[in-house]
Amino acid sequence: MGKFGFIGLGSQGAPMAQRMIDAGLDVVLWARRPETLQPFAGTTATYADSIASLAKQVTYCAICVVDDLGVQQVCEQLIPAMPGGGYLVVHSTVHPQLCQKLSRQAHGYGLSLIDAPVSGGGQGAADGTLTVMVGGSEDAIKNVRPVFNTFASHIAHLGDVGSGQRAKLVNNNLMAANLALAHHALALAETLGIQREEFIKLVSVSSGRSLAFEVCSRINDPTDFRHGAALLKKDLGLLADSVHNSDHFQAIRDVATPFLESALAE
Repeated sequence: MGKFGFIGLGSQGAPMAQRMIDAGLDVVLWARRPETLQPFAGTTATYADSIASLAKQVTYCAICVVDDLGVQQVCEQLIPAMPGGGYLVVHSTVHPQLCQKLSRQAHGYGLSLIDAPVSGGGQGAADGTLTVMVGGSEDAIKNVRPVFNTFASHIAHLGDVGSGQRAKLVNNNLMAANLALAHHALALAETLGIQREEFIKLVSVSSGRSLAFEVCSRINDPTDFRHGAALLKKDLGLLADSVHNSDHFQAIRDVATPFLESALAE
């Protein structure tokens, strides 16, 4: 496929890019801050001095920046400069409609866009065990799957462009609601005089266990989850804009919102 670009070398993107490098792919990196590239010194990766310069060198570019605006700004520079026949892969969690709009723009330049948000965190990326939620054409996904295999153990093709984002948003909103329920369960157990550590051990091997409960069991106050809550609140808003007046969404929102607001309280 030629060279592979990667933009967005944060806690999630950096280990994903490292896995691609370790697998022997010819990877080109770009970052706003030079210090972001320091962990890749001594690897086979090369660096581009601009997004446009990177785009001209690669036939595949992964994007793992924080939000919709970041993805939009990166793609505005990538799409006109990449050679036709290439692939844009959006690993960021963003609005499904943004991916659909960018896909139409990419198509006009002979490019294929795939939305492929991931789950599993930085450690999952480093271990090569991420889950990738994919939206795009069968042919495009067939061609990029070997790249995904360098950092993922489960790849779910969920439909056309935008489907991966929709699935990720539902997943993240479910996580937010589960966090809220776990928080209330721990507080309720304390109210009932149940010893906290023993209750945590009990739930971890019982039907109420969940990743959200594990997370809540490690924090003393919702504000300890401030960073994660900010990301989940963003995803709550994205899903709200996607589904509008769904009763199912409202049920999830009503459970999740008070916990997220508590976590973000000053």
